[in-house]
Amino acid sequence: MAGSEQARLPRTAAKVRRVPATRIGFIGLGIMGSRMAANLRRAGFGVTVYNRTTQTARDWAAEHGGQVAQSPATLAAAVDILFTMVVDGPQVRELLLGPDGAAEGAAPGLLCIDCSTIGQAAAVEIGAELAARGLRLLDAPVTGSLPGARDGTLLIMVGGEAADLEQARPAFDAMGTTVLHVGPLGAGQAIKVINNSVAAANVATVAEALIAGKAAGVDLDSLVAVMDGGAAGSKMLALKQEPMRKHDFTPLFRLAHMIKDVELCLDAATVPFESAQRVLADMRAAERAGHGDDDFAALVAAVEQRTGLRLA
Repeated sequence: MAGSEQARLPRTAAKVRRVPATRIGFIGLGIMGSRMAANLRRAGFGVTVYNRTTQTARDWAAEHGGQVAQSPATLAAAVDILFTMVVDGPQVRELLLGPDGAAEGAAPGLLCIDCSTIGQAAAVEIGAELAARGLRLLDAPVTGSLPGARDGTLLIMVGGEAADLEQARPAFDAMGTTVLHVGPLGAGQAIKVINNSVAAANVATVAEALIAGKAAGVDLDSLVAVMDGGAAGSKMLALKQEPMRKHDFTPLFRLAHMIKDVELCLDAATVPFESAQRVLADMRAAERAGHGDDDFAALVAAVEQRTGLRLA
């Protein structure tokens, strides 16, 4: 999920207020989805979950008090709003429109909200197919990564009808601190992949700066302090310089997922986006070196290979 990250913020009282008895369905209980669904339960929503690995769904329900559905179709039949948070467009399509998918069990008018990152074209196409079946879709990708999902401080960029956003706003407010209506269906996806491409390029620049500092023989703590306190400061510097220096690639946002997001951005681009092209090459090299399931800070491994210098 996303992809770019924000600093951890404490939960506020607003995050635990009680909400109307809207029935929420949630599909996808990975790094992001499990925590987003937990915040919906914490806010007082009734939540029914589905996950391809059934035991994952059972474990989540046992911990948080929700219900488990046996299929997307049975889930859709029991809820007022249905969230999906999975890896890519083909998964979203299968879960919503495939055999035993949500569309087979949903009552007319069900509001589907996809928080995955699937690209603008896929969101528009899936939305049109759902509309043909009398169902509604918002595309609502998120940024904030694991800390934001855990703490309910995500930024949520929503594409679609304003009235649908207002119906979903109490649920969005349980998961994020900033909810932006960014345009028609698909606009959230377009913005998300551009944002993630900038974040990835920023991390690559930080990696190169750290290695340049090492080559120059300077104290890296001092280099980071100067960059952080000046015009070179960024969230990616704050979040990723230490993991890169320590080679601690515990995943907050997996490299393979960031590769997918940058590819989506470049596939849709109608103008050159050269920094995204460059970072994609480094990320693919790091993936080939075995870092696909690591945090995308592992792209530093490709920079190290190119330069012949290691940070750790």
